[in-house]
Amino acid sequence: MRLRLLAALLAGAACTGGDPARKAEPPAVPASVRYDQHVFAGGKAPPGDSLVNPFVGNAKSAREGEQLFASMNCDGCHGGGATGWVAPSLNDGRWKYGGSAAAIFQSIYYGRPQGMSAFGGLLSPEIVWKLVSYVQSLPVSKAVPTQTW
Repeated sequence: MRLRLLAALLAGAACTGGDPARKAEPPAVPASVRYDQHVFAGGKAPPGDSLVNPFVGNAKSAREGEQLFASMNCDGCHGGGATGWVAPSLNDGRWKYGGSAAAIFQSIYYGRPQGMSAFGGLLSPEIVWKLVSYVQSLPVSKAVPTQTW
């Protein structure tokens, strides 16, 4: 009986990897992200990864992000053109959680307290990066509301 159990375990272990037909898993999103615009105590950054938008400067991805923004009903909270409504404006140049690509990715993927849902369970990192591209492509509005973070 022990020999059969050992044989089954070894066979199972041998079947778990190395199959080139299986699709590779997308890279995992890091649990913590370092934002280089923060002030670091003692001048030393805490451990964390730096995220880089693979679509930075890609106008097509920004347009796709704009379509996703509308189809995901982001404008239902952030307003048409992301100018703000019940959720903050995304084009006034002011960011509660940081306006870097990594910070915006974190906000969309993991959500934020008191309102921003985490979409990482529904959207792939690629789609989130296209949303980030759209948000970062928005020109800063000349008329900025008085509320600030």
